[in-house]
Amino acid sequence: MGANQMDYIHIISNASLMVKFVLLLLLFFSVMSWSIIIIKMRYIRKAFKESDIFIDYFWKSRDLAGAYTKAKQLGGSPVARIFRIGYAELRKLNTSGKPGEESGVPDETSSLRHEFSGSGNVKRALRRAINTEMTRLGQMVPFLATTGNTTPFIGLFGTVWGIMNSFHGIGQRGSASLAVVAPGISEALVATAAGLAVAIPAVIAFNHFMQKIRVIETELHSFSADFLNILDRDILR
Repeated sequence: MGANQMDYIHIISNASLMVKFVLLLLLFFSVMSWSIIIIKMRYIRKAFKESDIFIDYFWKSRDLAGAYTKAKQLGGSPVARIFRIGYAELRKLNTSGKPGEESGVPDETSSLRHEFSGSGNVKRALRRAINTEMTRLGQMVPFLATTGNTTPFIGLFGTVWGIMNSFHGIGQRGSASLAVVAPGISEALVATAAGLAVAIPAVIAFNHFMQKIRVIETELHSFSADFLNILDRDILR
């Protein structure tokens, strides 16, 4: 263990109770932030990878039943999940059948109404699925923004407290020597440095994840539009 590490441990162990509490609070934010960063990084990386696999399979196969089977294998893909919901809604429409089929007399007006109603149902199901996916992707990410916004102020609070203790020591001892002032200032600087060390990675990760989530959202809307176009053009007619 180096001399610098020993100095930091000495400073923290001799810090006031309030500064120790501030450092403990910053440690909590740091552990939570890094846990979220690791979890979201794995989740988003898997979402991109499996979505690419599914979209590639979907456009190559052009087989909805096969794509549905493939989508069930790719549980980490948001695109595959919204396809499964859209396909399930489509199967409900096929199960209900077209108007006039039972009587054997086709009714063009009823059939057209059924067609637009079916397309609307699938569209609403896809929209709900996209909203659900966006909620799922955004989970825990706001905590990173909270960490980035609040921990510098928490560290600053420790700084102010340490400086107050320094002036209190000067008043009690009647001396403004470096030996009296330095310990309190050190506590203050450690708290500030800790607050910034927690905040900076959290802000970087928050901006990174929000950019990735926006890309996935665009991908979901594009796939949804393409899927509805296929239904309107080739299936619900």
